Amino acid sequence: MAVVGQMFDPLTLLAMLGGIALVALFQNGGQAMARGFAALVPLLLADPARDRDAARGAMLKIDQVAQLRGLACTDRVRTADPFIAEAARRLANADKVEQFDLWAAQAIADRAQRHGAAQKMWLSVADAAPALGMAGTIIGLVGMFAGMNDPATLGPSMALALLTTFYGVVIANMIAAPIAARLADLSERELAWQREVVERMRAIARRETAPVRRAAIREVA
Repeated sequence: MAVVGQMFDPLTLLAMLGGIALVALFQNGGQAMARGFAALVPLLLADPARDRDAARGAMLKIDQVAQLRGLACTDRVRTADPFIAEAARRLANADKVEQFDLWAAQAIADRAQRHGAAQKMWLSVADAAPALGMAGTIIGLVGMFAGMNDPATLGPSMALALLTTFYGVVIANMIAAPIAARLADLSERELAWQREVVERMRAIARRETAPVRRAAIREVA
């Protein structure tokens, strides 16, 4: 316990965290930083497999409604997921399949961009932490060499040199990098089932509009 207590220096740790936060802010901006910290909630609570299964169940209901009542009624299917609810609304109100395609492509791209911003923020933290730790090490070494004539000053300077490196390694490799990797995995799996939803809705729209197109062609002929 004594060793653990010696490895904890509140002022050094706060200085490290402040420097890392400034670097992340300069690299990503305030909005991306806020999004990165907000992503910690789904990091712990998200379950892409559960969401995928729920989405597939909702798509079965949407398919049944489309067959029985037509595309205009697909938005009546109740679902807790906002993406599926919005997709069903867009499908019901789209005059052409192409309109739904445009919305879906933009919605997926925007979501991927938001996910990428959160991941980039934590990756910048993982990059900045060791660099600032090395800067603290250099400052500590300078203090050691400057105080060679006073042995009492060597201990604090050496502690600063080692602790900043230690904090940088821990923050980068045990906190920021795993968070970024987890967010990347969650994003990939979430976007995968959302693309699946879009493809199934597109297939439903084409199936339901095919008889209308054929009738229009016969009338022209």
